[in-house]
Amino acid sequence: MSKIAINRLKVVLAELNRTNKWLSVELGKSESTVSRWCTNEIQPSLETLYKVAKVLNVDIRELLNPTKRK
Repeated sequence: MSKIAINRLKVVLAELNRTNKWLSVELGKSESTVSRWCTNEIQPSLETLYKVAKVLNVDIRELLNPTKRK
């Protein structure tokens, strides 16, 4: 079974020219954890996703893949 790409964190970080390491320092999380978020191996909690959005100065919805196409 393939992984479902729930979050767009890797894409958003690339668009903003930020690294996993930078985000891990800003959030006080390990680089390994942030890397696993970026590969959709694990998902951050909603509270953490909110913090990520604040640190990156983006709408939280930009960090998630849509579940429904228009």
